Amino acid sequence: MAAVESQMLALGTEAPAFTLPDPDGVTHSLADDASAYLVMFICNHCPFVKHVREELARIGRDFTARGVAIYAINSNDIQNHPADGPEYMKTEAQTWGYSFPYLFDESQEVAKAYRAACTPDFFVFDAHKRLVYRGQLDDSRPSNGLPVDGHDLRVALEAVLDSRPPIVHQKPSIGCNIKWSPGNEPDYY
Repeated sequence: MAAVESQMLALGTEAPAFTLPDPDGVTHSLADDASAYLVMFICNHCPFVKHVREELARIGRDFTARGVAIYAINSNDIQNHPADGPEYMKTEAQTWGYSFPYLFDESQEVAKAYRAACTPDFFVFDAHKRLVYRGQLDDSRPSNGLPVDGHDLRVALEAVLDSRPPIVHQKPSIGCNIKWSPGNEPDYY
């Protein structure tokens, strides 16, 4: 399993808008009014995502109730990685109890707009849709034995909800590379 680090989009960047379908074809857009925003790039088959999916569901339950608009986006090429297709995304979301929309970025343009590089890749925006955190969920990895507790992401979300400055030291997320469609690789990759 080859690990790739996130690209660390510049803090202060405005959240790129999107309108994407969930597996049932219902479209979702970045909300207009939320206390904070969490945009996650995940997929079904990545061992790094499988390692943290229970914590992703917990974060969804814990922070949606507090006014955070949460979105998970799958941007993988399903021609070459059919296990990431929408029909499997629906099963994944139901199985693991995702309370947030799990959206399909077929064109991969949303991933490019966020400079997403890996799964998982996390982006936290304040109520004004300005980036305050980009980086890892926590220090746990599939083979390091550390607990999956979402520490880094939870601290970032708590800070923005409490109107505190973002955490200073932000570690890049690490995971499988986004599976780009042939010829569609971004220039930052």
